Amino acid sequence: MGKDSINPSTLARPRGFSHGILVTGGRLLFLSGQTASDSEGRIVAPGDLVAQYEQVLRNLKAVVETAGGKIQDIAKINIFVRDRDDYLAHLKPLGVIHKSLFGDYYPATALFEISRFFQDEALIEIEGIAVIDAEE
Repeated sequence: MGKDSINPSTLARPRGFSHGILVTGGRLLFLSGQTASDSEGRIVAPGDLVAQYEQVLRNLKAVVETAGGKIQDIAKINIFVRDRDDYLAHLKPLGVIHKSLFGDYYPATALFEISRFFQDEALIEIEGIAVIDAEE
């Protein structure tokens, strides 16, 4: 397989992410930060982190698929949230959405709490790197 999860036994067992993703071959796609914007640029579901998370992942999926890949080609994501405690309080429904799109695959992930986004209604933004057509 062209992408392998790297999770050393000397580190805490990852839950909802991989410590590293080793990629062989493929083309790099750098994903700009995506918010929960619809096709008109408006934030969907103001005040609803879970619904915004789903829209963000669907936006990332659209970019990757337009480049000829699939959402599981995303090797690395940085998640930016306005409220870390809100994110932690919704881990279960966020996990359900993650699995509905990614399956059992978890990219290498970092989570950051920030004070503001470009769009005031945004609660979450995700950027990343995908590797398309990694060697099989």
